[in-house]
Amino acid sequence: MELIRTNYSSGAPLEEKIGYSRMIKVGPFVYIGGTTAVQPDGTVYGEGSAYKQTKYILEKLVKLLEKADCKKEEVIRVKGYATDMKYAPEVGKAYSEIFHDIKPLCTIVGTPMLNRHTQLIEIEMDAIVGSNLRSSGD
Repeated sequence: MELIRTNYSSGAPLEEKIGYSRMIKVGPFVYIGGTTAVQPDGTVYGEGSAYKQTKYILEKLVKLLEKADCKKEEVIRVKGYATDMKYAPEVGKAYSEIFHDIKPLCTIVGTPMLNRHTQLIEIEMDAIVGSNLRSSGD
């Protein structure tokens, strides 16, 4: 079986400079690389608030999924990297507002720092197009 690979850019200048894609779709599989709360103008959204940054990032990623004909209901894994685990409740609250009923896998890991000191959380996401039909597994 031959699978088609499609690379997607978010328009961030470093993507072209360094040579990476924000999202890659291979067949029905969609992978989004680490994304922070950097806005189009280069500033960090929600400085000082892990909740605001998480919500902003997740909403940004859900919109990006649409470019690959993928829905948030097809997300299977979310990985978060927080600069301090004290932010876990804020991250969890924002995550729950978007994914509570979908219940993808979720991991939050502490990391000493991100690219900028004002970035509190970075998120990766994986999805499979067509996987929104599921059983409860319980």
